[in-house]
Amino acid sequence: MVEVLRRASLEGVPDFKTRKVSISALPPLQRYSLRAGEAACAEAGSAFGVPLPRQAGRVNIVGEKSALWLGPDEWLLLGPVGTQVAVAAPHSLVDISHRQVALEVSGSRVEDLLNAGVMLDLRLSAFAIDFCARTLLGKADVVIWRREPNRFHLEVWRSFAPYVRAYLEQASAGL
Repeated sequence: MVEVLRRASLEGVPDFKTRKVSISALPPLQRYSLRAGEAACAEAGSAFGVPLPRQAGRVNIVGEKSALWLGPDEWLLLGPVGTQVAVAAPHSLVDISHRQVALEVSGSRVEDLLNAGVMLDLRLSAFAIDFCARTLLGKADVVIWRREPNRFHLEVWRSFAPYVRAYLEQASAGL
């Protein structure tokens, strides 16, 4: 049953590619939403294997695991399927692997494409590599993370993934 829940809602949908942008579903990940105070941060980072970023909107990466800062006491932890985290200090740690899927959006016009629905300044000078933010893309809540100058990782609730994909495909026509 768990594997059924982990399947992307876009499973079987081919990648979308133009000369300027591409959109593709990323493989399944283990995802945790961590809410923790100062006392639990070091322990949680140690248990996950990635120090929690302490600067707003930053991402720390160790191997295949990433910790994204989403708020003063909130992180999104991403790792390979099966990654476990155990923290004793007061915290809230919820496995949200079934809730979300990830899209990779890339290409020479990726900033323009995303800015068709995201109201953040996504120029590299304002939104650097390994910056992240929770925001809206159109009407869908997303977490956007710049991986490279022309490549973004989008975390999207599974039920909104077809909408986000269609929104971006339609917006690409204007590039």
